[in-house]
Amino acid sequence: MSRLARLCARRRWTVILLWLAGTAALIAAAVAAPGPVTAEFSLPATESGRAAELLGDRYTEPDGSLVVADVAPEDPRVSALVARMRAVPGVTVGPFTTAPEGDISSAPLRISGADAAAELKRIRDSAGIRAELSGDDFADFAPGGAVEGAGLLAAAVILLVAFGSLIAMALPLFTGVMGVACGVALLTLARHLVPTADFAVYLTIMLGLGVGIDYALLVVTRFRTGLRDGLDVPDAVERAMATAGRSVLFAGVTVILTGAGILFLGPELGGGMALAAGAGVLMVMAAALTLLPALLALIGRRIDRFGLPYRSREPGGAGTLAFRWSRVVQARPRLTAALALGLLAVMSVPALDLRLGWSDAGNRPVSDTTRRAHDLLAEGFGPGAGSPLVLAGPGAADVAAQVARTPGVAAVTPAGPDTLLAVPTTGQQDEATADLVHRLRAELPPPILVTGMTAAGLDYAEFTAGRLPWLVGAVLLASFAVLVPVLRSVVLPVKAIVVNLLSIGATYGVVVAVFQWNLFGGLLGLGQGGPVDAWVPMMLFVIAFGLSMDYEVFLLTRVQEEYSRLRDNAAAVARGLAATARVITAGAAIMICVFAAFGAFDDRALKTMGIGLAAAVLVDATLVRLVLVPAVMEILGDLNWWMPFRTRRGMGRVDQ
Repeated sequence: MSRLARLCARRRWTVILLWLAGTAALIAAAVAAPGPVTAEFSLPATESGRAAELLGDRYTEPDGSLVVADVAPEDPRVSALVARMRAVPGVTVGPFTTAPEGDISSAPLRISGADAAAELKRIRDSAGIRAELSGDDFADFAPGGAVEGAGLLAAAVILLVAFGSLIAMALPLFTGVMGVACGVALLTLARHLVPTADFAVYLTIMLGLGVGIDYALLVVTRFRTGLRDGLDVPDAVERAMATAGRSVLFAGVTVILTGAGILFLGPELGGGMALAAGAGVLMVMAAALTLLPALLALIGRRIDRFGLPYRSREPGGAGTLAFRWSRVVQARPRLTAALALGLLAVMSVPALDLRLGWSDAGNRPVSDTTRRAHDLLAEGFGPGAGSPLVLAGPGAADVAAQVARTPGVAAVTPAGPDTLLAVPTTGQQDEATADLVHRLRAELPPPILVTGMTAAGLDYAEFTAGRLPWLVGAVLLASFAVLVPVLRSVVLPVKAIVVNLLSIGATYGVVVAVFQWNLFGGLLGLGQGGPVDAWVPMMLFVIAFGLSMDYEVFLLTRVQEEYSRLRDNAAAVARGLAATARVITAGAAIMICVFAAFGAFDDRALKTMGIGLAAAVLVDATLVRLVLVPAVMEILGDLNWWMPFRTRRGMGRVDQ
């Protein structure tokens, strides 16, 4: 790291120009040749996957439906509305089906073309009758850039307060944005090689902004500390990169490795998400390790210009609040550890009720036309009308009577050659509907396969649940392998893994309480509660675990520095916490703001990721890092630094 820092500082203009030119080239290439995105993935090994292959083009579910209420389909206003919709290129409107009560009717919609959905929404708004549109294409979404801008604004305010200087504030923002821009461009080009979901780019932006600003914050803080200690600019850059830069390197590698754990879903399902997580983190880490030292060498002592009038210039030391707090925790380590563990356990209790599934329009706010269409369909045709089961296979028509007699089936209708639609009496997210799928698969003769959105979502949830233990095991082993050489200890990596698992348990509890139990749902703009989207817990685990390891590395590498100097475990923990508390608190606040801003997304899965990651960082940076870690390290004492087959000379050394 020292040699890299000296090179970047000496060739600072070359490094800066290369970054600017490389970023421009990547963006230009991504704009000129963007890779395709997909919203559909199949699981060939599952029954729904085999059914999809069997059906081929013989049956495809509609893209949505036009739902009208309080007016008959024959009404001239409805006819005029349908005619205007059919005039839109790429739009097909099927015949209406009227509910038994006669006041609600529905017609299937098929659309193609990027602007067709928006045009249909405009036509619906001017219809003059009660008409709604179902289907994901018609859902409301926040305007692009608004969420990211809110997160950046919050980060700028926190950095200004933390650094007290406009220039010091601007450096992490500039570095983070450059890294994220390169990460998004890299992801856009890599989509030619890896199937990638349409929402994956938001994972790149979310993680890139959060960790990128954090990494730069850590390096800038150590650079300013070096200047306060009397070092000249090149030496301050070198020390910052040898200490904070080393932490950034290992923290970034840990996040990338844990994010790669999602590959246990298989390359088709997990490849795009692993790529999205890794692209952003890789590029912001590269920016923090190369572009940032060049900028620091260029700016030098001018970094504190344009400062706030009353900013604090005192480094973290024995007189700080964090140092005194550490001593309070260390004075009663067993009591404080027990209290922290008890609170984490209470927060984790809702996680025992975690249920995987798939979001539907019922989880959206009532201001969304798709939610209103969902409610109308449920009112007129029953809760399962919006997501019928599809029965496919030779002789499907012969089992229609048997299916109709099955408890939980409201209606059965033919949908084409060897294809039936079975409407459940319960909604897509009800456990009774999942039971119905299992019952039909068990009772129907083998040639008949059960598929449809509900069955496919159930297969996906069961598939991911089966892969979760393998993913967790791989992530834990990878984290242990990375942390042992970083911390030069066997005990500290094990301790880090255990406390991070406790933190993630509490995070899952928050997610279940908010999104499944629907606590604070109105405040967050949620609709009704429902199961957590099946891919979210796996992605939340790998990312939250990696971010937790970030803070573990930041704190413990500084504690390790103090221990190598003092050879006193208690003093090293207190001084390490005092030296890093401010930067960890500021970094955590930035991540919380960035992730919470993504909680404003209309997409429920992305909203869950944003709120879940914000909760994970909040719990980790407060309860875990400020209470549990110093308490446990005090209890363990010098055992923290045990490493088998280590020479005394090599014990606890840190590059300076």
